[in-house]
Amino acid sequence: MNKLLGLFDLKDSGLPTIPWKEYEERSVLDENILWSVRTAVHRGNDLNLPRFIGVTADEAVSFAKNTKNKYRENGMIIYYPYFIAEKSGTLNVFNNKVVIEAVKDDLWNMVTYLKRNVTIILENNKEEYIGERNFLKSEEVEEITSYIGKVKMMYRDELIEGKSALLEWSYAYKCDINKNRIGDKYLVFYEARTV
Repeated sequence: MNKLLGLFDLKDSGLPTIPWKEYEERSVLDENILWSVRTAVHRGNDLNLPRFIGVTADEAVSFAKNTKNKYRENGMIIYYPYFIAEKSGTLNVFNNKVVIEAVKDDLWNMVTYLKRNVTIILENNKEEYIGERNFLKSEEVEEITSYIGKVKMMYRDELIEGKSALLEWSYAYKCDINKNRIGDKYLVFYEARTV
């Protein structure tokens, strides 16, 4: 499963997710906030695709137009309001265990710089913590794990085959054009795939 299918799965899942839309020539982006623009392909390698994160509406539209021309036949360009991540991580759901990993700020700290504040392994009604046990508050762990049932339903066939469902998430804030936080912190899932 690739990123594009995962985005559609998340949109239909009932999980809190990014409010993404497909970029089209008639798309209008609010100039009072920042935007994230990502590329998603129908098939083939979907790692390290072009993206433009935390940019103005004008920058986002320019990038989207140029990228759409390049990927017209095999993909689509999506956009959504930029958010500021306070904590990020992965939720890896297996048939018989769950692994939550978390890092301070953006998920790129984990993916690019291999940083990790905590790993939590949930298996056989036991919790194992590796790293900073209190990095995620108990209510954050409860909120993340409250979606495990939905994830298992979404990917039940793949889990039976021995695969796992890997979701990326952040505790984030909306922000204004100057990257000032707006409102309350919220949980958001923005990628799902089976591995």
